[in-house]
Amino acid sequence: MDRFSFLNAAHTAYFAELYDQYLQYPDSVEPSWRAFFQGFDFGMEQNGVASETLEEAPVNFEEGEIPDHVIKEFKVIRLIDGYRTRGHLFTKTNPVRERRKYAPTLDIENFDLSKEDLDTVFNAGDVLGIGPKTLKEIITHLENVYCDSIGIEYMYIRKPEEISWIQSKLNINENHPSFSAEEKKQILKKLNEAVSFESFLHTKYVGQKRFSLEGGESLIPALDSLIEKAAEIGVQEFVMGMAHRGRLNTLTNIFGKSAKDIFSEFDGKDYEQDIFDGDVKYHLGWTSGRITDKGKGININIAPNPSHLETVGPVVEGITRAKQDRRYEGDVSKVLPILVHGDAAISAQGVVYEVIQMAKLDGYKTGGTIHIVVNNQIGFTTNYLDGRSSTYCTDIAKVTLSPVLHVNADDVEAVVHSILFALEFRMKFGRDVFIDLLGYRKYGHNEGDEPRFTQPKLYKVIAKHSNPRDIYAEKLKKDGVIEEDYVKKLEKEYRAKLDENLEDSRKEETTRVTPFMYEEWEGFESVRQEGMMESIDTRVDIKKLDKVAEAISKLPGDKKFLRKINKIIEGRKKMYFENNKLDWSMAEHLAYGTLLTEGYNIRLSGQDSERGTFSHRHAVLKVEDSEEEIILHNNIPDRDGDIFIYNSLLSEYGVLGFDYGYAMTSPKTLTIWEAQFGDFVNGAQIMIDQYISAAEDKWKLQNGLVMFLPHGYEGQGAEHSSGRMERFLQLCASDNMYVADITTPANMYHILRRQMKAGFRKPLVIFTPKSLLRHPKVVSTKEEFAEGSFKPFLDDEDAKVDKIKTLVFCTGKFYYDLLEFREENKRDDVALVRLEQLFPLPVSEMREALKKYKNANDIVWAQEEPRNMGAYGHLLLHFDEAKSFRVCSRKFYGSPAAGSSVRFKKRHEKVIACVFDKNLED
Repeated sequence: MDRFSFLNAAHTAYFAELYDQYLQYPDSVEPSWRAFFQGFDFGMEQNGVASETLEEAPVNFEEGEIPDHVIKEFKVIRLIDGYRTRGHLFTKTNPVRERRKYAPTLDIENFDLSKEDLDTVFNAGDVLGIGPKTLKEIITHLENVYCDSIGIEYMYIRKPEEISWIQSKLNINENHPSFSAEEKKQILKKLNEAVSFESFLHTKYVGQKRFSLEGGESLIPALDSLIEKAAEIGVQEFVMGMAHRGRLNTLTNIFGKSAKDIFSEFDGKDYEQDIFDGDVKYHLGWTSGRITDKGKGININIAPNPSHLETVGPVVEGITRAKQDRRYEGDVSKVLPILVHGDAAISAQGVVYEVIQMAKLDGYKTGGTIHIVVNNQIGFTTNYLDGRSSTYCTDIAKVTLSPVLHVNADDVEAVVHSILFALEFRMKFGRDVFIDLLGYRKYGHNEGDEPRFTQPKLYKVIAKHSNPRDIYAEKLKKDGVIEEDYVKKLEKEYRAKLDENLEDSRKEETTRVTPFMYEEWEGFESVRQEGMMESIDTRVDIKKLDKVAEAISKLPGDKKFLRKINKIIEGRKKMYFENNKLDWSMAEHLAYGTLLTEGYNIRLSGQDSERGTFSHRHAVLKVEDSEEEIILHNNIPDRDGDIFIYNSLLSEYGVLGFDYGYAMTSPKTLTIWEAQFGDFVNGAQIMIDQYISAAEDKWKLQNGLVMFLPHGYEGQGAEHSSGRMERFLQLCASDNMYVADITTPANMYHILRRQMKAGFRKPLVIFTPKSLLRHPKVVSTKEEFAEGSFKPFLDDEDAKVDKIKTLVFCTGKFYYDLLEFREENKRDDVALVRLEQLFPLPVSEMREALKKYKNANDIVWAQEEPRNMGAYGHLLLHFDEAKSFRVCSRKFYGSPAAGSSVRFKKRHEKVIACVFDKNLED
């Protein structure tokens, strides 16, 4: 007893607070106290009370050594900790189902307390900010904070200042809202708009798909309050992504899209313009300016999205980052991303994980995203228990230790309260925060679907359940905030506006789609294929080129670099200023550098892009001792643009989506995504199919994203040979993108410059080389850079026209394999011409070649890919003359290339031999 006699004399509140600190952050407590508390925990565990894992040797206690009142204080602290960590499991957050049962419960007996203790006053109340209180009062406080309409998960956060801030916010008014009468009326007004909009559509467009928000209507007042408050504290732009559920409601009641336009879309009218196909109404994006109730202007954007759930997430993050970089000099407080998820999608779609892993990465972070899950507790027909293994659909939030608030969607004030909490957290800590809006879906997956086939019991409950507006209106009537007929007046006024819009819409024969973020694209025009084929002036004064070359071939004298780096940079200087033989790396560097002097920005991101997968780029140099990063392009005189080069996380889908979003917002930034090997691009196929190849056709979206896909058959096996050229070429149509397979540094230089110098933007897919990066023949002169232009077709400059019997069309690296064979075998009767641009095809130049080599009686298409891959199928579709070409390629294969280097070599040599001997065709 003597060892701990001081516990009798000291104030128990001090020990309670110290023990509370120990439970939350054990390492922050002085070691002797930590050992003391671990001994106490150990004793509790022996008595059947759960304890943390012991990290040190605990102090051993004899029975009676610690005063009973101190022990009781510690037990109450453990109860408080139990509510903080597990209270969210015992909330009133499900409006239509009983919650699942979890054990152990928060019953006081599980903390070695009893009913006899309920009237005892404990100093442990001090740690809650309520002072000494009876155990009964402490429990009431904890129930109100943690187990009512809002459940919160946050105790896994590792930063004490964040936990302390959260706890202080929760203790204000016991984590319950405290809105004025006017604020409550505004919430009711927006809730009425949400409910009335859905009921109006349900009666006017019976059975049509609209993906109703019914059961989650409280999203609308929540978003309204979020925008109002965010604008008040300095946010200037919102970027939002959401799927189809509730999108039309959000477009009308939050983004201010005219209901008239939405009704025109429901009526299925054709579009004003013929040049694009449009999309279904619940996929379209929107941009608008809004003046808040307090007179603040704010720009709000909702990104267009496909039916592929969660695909829009990385796009939104990229849009947000571009706005932060370009408009606000990196100030993340000015642009706020919001992602609205479905419960089934956030649980199961892998791209969500990719996006969340970007949250703290230098090249991708946006200062925190507010994630809102419209939780229907069902995915199409699949029950939530069949849709995930985790307790909550939001458990992915724990990857970044982000707080999660689970909210009953029927309690609209709690929903608004939670969203404002989320906003404050994001703005203060610059981190993600999640809102799990637990509601239901009134109808099936769409309004024509029958949900009772698969959830008969649930839908009996839903059929009898009042909507959130009526629930809230009854509450406000009881509280004397509104009169009996207040809601009827609101509904009548709002429906009158909708009726007027419907009448106006039916006077118009066509519907017009407004481009998303149109203000970013002023001065850029949309062009057809003819415009894409026009030559763009990409020349540069050679003196400017000299200055750029000098800057990128000189290391800072006060830094120490690896000898190999010194040699590489010296090599750059020598190849430009002495040998005048510029390789692929210099083509890139000089393209970037000259664009920077003309006011364009550069963003390059991808796996290993700083150095380059094949160690050719070395755009970001590391100081040997400090690993400080140096980009020599920043030393270019008269630089008027910024350059950003990032190694990405090991993701294709998410990162490509991010960079697509970035390019969507920054037409004056050369935005490049690079695959480690071109083969890996199929991990991002959804982005390619839904956005890159189709967005201009569906949504009027121009985009200048460049994709670098290393491609070429060099014996590295099935997964390191092919950028899947055929898939891109199959997607090519009319005027949707450029595809190129380039063979000279000069052409690489000019195509990159063309991408910015054009008065329009199209995605550009470049199949970049591997072995050609250091091939002695793959060089260009500085004059070709300064004075030349991009050449979509390269003739055979060495061919003697009269001697040519075989004319070979080819593309990419295979040209050099054929050239080597021709030179070794002195075959001057064969001409090798190259397609540098595969789409749009340089048809006129190809036909000119056929005329020029009129003596050739053997016209060949040669490719190193199997017959069912590569460009051959594309050629047949877009160049009628190709149907009569002799084809030399590998046979039809399911795999792009052989794994055996011996087999690869044999097949490769056979294709080459076939080109030069038509008797070997088969």
